[in-house]
Amino acid sequence: MNRYFPHTPDDISEMLARCGVRQLDDLYADVPESLRLKEPYRLPAEMDEYAVRRFFDSLADKNSRIRTCFAGAGFYDHAVPAAVRSLAARSEFLTAYTPYQPEISQGTLQYIFEYQTMMARLTGLEVSNASMYDGATATAEAVMMAVASQRKRNLVLVSATLNPAVRQVVDTYARYHGICLVTVPEENGVTSRKEIAALLEARGKEIAAVVVPSPNYYGIIEDHEGLADLCHASKALLIVNCIAADLATLRTPGELGADIACGDAQSLGIPLSFGGPYLGFLCCTKALMRKMPGRIVGATVDSEGRRCFVLTLQAREQHIRREKATSNICSNQGLMTLWVTIYMSLVGAEGLREINAAGASTARYLLEKMTSDGRARLRYPGQPFLNEFLLETVFNVDTFIARCIQDAGILPGVKIDSNTILMAATELQSREDVDRVFEIATTCV
Repeated sequence: MNRYFPHTPDDISEMLARCGVRQLDDLYADVPESLRLKEPYRLPAEMDEYAVRRFFDSLADKNSRIRTCFAGAGFYDHAVPAAVRSLAARSEFLTAYTPYQPEISQGTLQYIFEYQTMMARLTGLEVSNASMYDGATATAEAVMMAVASQRKRNLVLVSATLNPAVRQVVDTYARYHGICLVTVPEENGVTSRKEIAALLEARGKEIAAVVVPSPNYYGIIEDHEGLADLCHASKALLIVNCIAADLATLRTPGELGADIACGDAQSLGIPLSFGGPYLGFLCCTKALMRKMPGRIVGATVDSEGRRCFVLTLQAREQHIRREKATSNICSNQGLMTLWVTIYMSLVGAEGLREINAAGASTARYLLEKMTSDGRARLRYPGQPFLNEFLLETVFNVDTFIARCIQDAGILPGVKIDSNTILMAATELQSREDVDRVFEIATTCV
């Protein structure tokens, strides 16, 4: 394929002059030199169709080294029913993307509506949107949403037990939206309730929201009972960052009195795939609906009394009032929303609970085995967890991970430091897999 450049050198010169710069590199003056490309990408030479297939097959073969995954940290290896991929790949879904015209987008609008309904029930809240890119950006959007709904309050408390990757994204959004973040320290692996109370007492009139995770980054199920009342007494909102599938088993944000629930929906049947595409979810109380970013689909009836679906509150959308839009994020509204909707429809609430129970059972067997010889211990003993926990080891984690991958095709967890590893289990790992991981651990120093 020949490269095609639509602009002539004269066109480029004219555009640069209009921008007030002399050369293309001047447009990247704000990008640090250390981050700039020093040489062209080492791309392969042109290939015919069959050579391209062989090339990508060779890349895919590298993935076969890992067949079993005990890594988690917010993203989990769950089984995906074959029907999900088959239905999501139907041409009417792949081609119907942006539902601007409801009269010809009823199928797309309907599954978005069904997704919203399922997520609202899963979180125990009244309203769900359907257009967050991933869990990290959904959390950042929740923070901005909370600040926008609280007049003259731009301070947000964020738990130290929130996933660090999520926190980095929230930090970036906050920096460019004039939002001040204060970290709430942890005590024994959980958010310090005492510190939240102290900060609300001292700075309550400045605080727009408090962000806490459930479960947290260490896999611990934090007890947030009464936290909503504490926040609301100071007129602050409570935001809970969740792992979507876990909500079928744990107390929901709605039951805890939270105002906003957010997180990643990857655990609802989206395969692990080098970080994406995944899907963020964002749910809230009805009182906050008009501050919610993204799109919301509503059900109504047409002129003949037939049930139909439309985008509602469209003033939020960039195609109606771009300068007033609360968010332009909509990339995953189509395929990933459909994927999760099909998965939840097939698995159901009881199926999700069974999946969680299977993961919890394997996780406890994994913890029992890994700590059985005294060479590893639970970082936070006594704290409840569902399917993930943090281990401190006497052996080197890098060596352990490398040997598990090389000898057994198993990714045993996520390295936290040289002697700490985060391990998780789902319905896909067997006790034989656990035994093999422990056997390799006994050979590491």
